[in-house]
Amino acid sequence: MSITTRLERVVDETNAGRRLASAVAAGRARRVQLHWTNLLGVVTVACLTVLIVTGIVLMFFYTPSSERVVYEGSYAPLHGADMSRAFESTLALSFDVRGGLLIRQAHHWAALLFPAVVLVQLLATFFTGAFRRRAGSWVLLVVILLAGLAAGWSGYALPDDMLSGTGLVIVHGILLGIPVVGTWASALLFGGGFPGQAIENLYPIHLLVSVLLIVVVAARIRSGWRHGARHFAGRGDAMVPLLPNAARRAAALFTLVCGVLVLMAATVTISPVYAPADPGNVSAGSQPDWYTGFLDGALRLVPPGWEVQLGGYTLTLAVLVPLMVVGAFIAAVLLYPFIEKRFMPEQGDPELLDRPHNVPTRTAIGVAGMTFYGVLWGAASADVAAATLRLPLEGVVTMFQVLLFVGPPIAFAVTRRVCLGLQHKDREVLAHGYETGRIVRLPGGHYVEVHEPIPTSRRAELSTPADVAPARYSTGVSTRL
Repeated sequence: MSITTRLERVVDETNAGRRLASAVAAGRARRVQLHWTNLLGVVTVACLTVLIVTGIVLMFFYTPSSERVVYEGSYAPLHGADMSRAFESTLALSFDVRGGLLIRQAHHWAALLFPAVVLVQLLATFFTGAFRRRAGSWVLLVVILLAGLAAGWSGYALPDDMLSGTGLVIVHGILLGIPVVGTWASALLFGGGFPGQAIENLYPIHLLVSVLLIVVVAARIRSGWRHGARHFAGRGDAMVPLLPNAARRAAALFTLVCGVLVLMAATVTISPVYAPADPGNVSAGSQPDWYTGFLDGALRLVPPGWEVQLGGYTLTLAVLVPLMVVGAFIAAVLLYPFIEKRFMPEQGDPELLDRPHNVPTRTAIGVAGMTFYGVLWGAASADVAAATLRLPLEGVVTMFQVLLFVGPPIAFAVTRRVCLGLQHKDREVLAHGYETGRIVRLPGGHYVEVHEPIPTSRRAELSTPADVAPARYSTGVSTRL
């Protein structure tokens, strides 16, 4: 008996081996649909993998300390400058460690792509109704997004350069604007007065949130494996086995995403460090990372001087109102599956994905939410837009303030009408067939276009849950002409 045969027998006889064989058999039996939305999870895992690998490497060279030192490294423009050990280690990593700048930039690019992919996955899940009967999977996806934002925000400040220092100044002001607990929260984060020990406190937060992110992603993968992938109706020919077909595609995309991130890190500059953080200075035109822009935009749209006196306290509405509005928006996103289940009746097979225009109210709500988010996100760059377009800053801010209130309702109304129009078009196609482009002349002298019947496989795809349209074809012209 060969060694290979003996090893296979040992594996087959062990509990772990039997579980592995059972998982492989289940993977071969399970079929998944070839649809681009099913690949978003692969991109998410690829970004997270790059973040984990590069983050572990960075841990060995980064020093999370606010202790002041005089720089004597290889970056000549900052020789003799007073800075924190955190910024000194960032400079050493960028200019003295072989491949250090590549690792830093790969980590940052992956951190920028990760929330973008999760957002697209969240939208795809929402518009296709993939959260129906599986609200827990939706909650996990929202938690992944929030954990990614928290990890990105806490890591944003760790280099302790001028840009990250500007972000900490904003955070400090927001915390102090919260009544009753604001001063305590600021002292807890900064370890006393600003800037205090912010680096030492944010570093463990960054590590803990990163671990939480890994755990939640693993939980969502497990949930997806248990419940299986849902698919669109009428696309049975696009189903392939999970193993090996879909797994090979996923592995190829995983490798491609990791390679592109490394290539971008090697060729495209991101997050350059110019000067150490200074509470008295602010970087000109500084902007937050894109995924936290909506928070900054909410603060910029509040009218100045918005304060009230209540019970001996000064309530800074310019801080409280944006926090409450953004908090309510995030809560609505998190709880939406439960809200829809309560107020909207279930239609169709819950194991099938919805075509967005077949559920016009949900789709309109989603587009209205996207508009609300987009206005806040755009407002974060109101100053840059005003300078670039040579417009008065007050006028740009007023435009975003108006859009914040009128944009979502208009988006809701227009989207719903478009969805209803598309439903009407689908019913016409189901009832009369599709246009072939062939024009024929009837014995009476008038011309008509020949219609062909919709294939049976596409009828299920075009039908809404309420459709019972008969298969008839107008024009009175035989399709055999």
